[in-house]
Amino acid sequence: MDRAMAQGRSSKMKQLEATSSAAKRSGRRSRTAVPPYRRTAPEIISLLKAAYPDARCALEYRNAFELLCATILSAQCTDARVNLVTPTLFARYPTPFELARAEPADVEQIIKSAGFFRNKTRSLIGMAQAVVAEHGGEVPRTMEELRKLPGVGRKTANVVLGNAYGINEGVTVDTHVTRLTGLLGLSRGSDAVKIEEELMRLYSQEDWGLLSHLFISHGRQVCIARRPRCGDCMLARICPSANIPLES
Repeated sequence: MDRAMAQGRSSKMKQLEATSSAAKRSGRRSRTAVPPYRRTAPEIISLLKAAYPDARCALEYRNAFELLCATILSAQCTDARVNLVTPTLFARYPTPFELARAEPADVEQIIKSAGFFRNKTRSLIGMAQAVVAEHGGEVPRTMEELRKLPGVGRKTANVVLGNAYGINEGVTVDTHVTRLTGLLGLSRGSDAVKIEEELMRLYSQEDWGLLSHLFISHGRQVCIARRPRCGDCMLARICPSANIPLES
């Protein structure tokens, strides 16, 4: 059963990467027909761009290596907490060369408050060793090469490519993106691979990198998970999930 599930997920990932490659070659989004309930997609991104003109990655970093480390640490952890941990980590291990030679116990002590510190330590040191051994200490610039690094999946690779290198290979799908795209009718289900594929079809490649920042900003400031402020939401008029009391 586990093997069958793994093969199924691998097949979905290959399909998604094929979609990404095709979109890049064409230089525009797929011409797949858009269902009626997704026709608000252009207005949604336009309103979000106007509301959050400075939307950007909340993780603090100075280069691709630091962003890669921070993104690995951000799994099941807030960006704010990661930003408290990384200054000490980067001061101690400023490049992949130092981190590749690090003692696991020392790294664990630094990142402990970020949660799952043993697994994250293995990923960080393993990633650094691979970057040194296979890429001469330079964080790679392709989805395929990034995903071969320990602890790096498609989501992490998208973050690094889009923010450190300005390469829009795909859309970063985190919990905010999953929740908001579902509420807005832009996607169905909770499978990150399918959501990314749907968003890549709906929006032009030039906006892929920005999308997650817009949704995250809106999810943190207005469409808050447990207490959404629908009355203050600029998308309420076109949101099928908006909870706006009727006027008496």
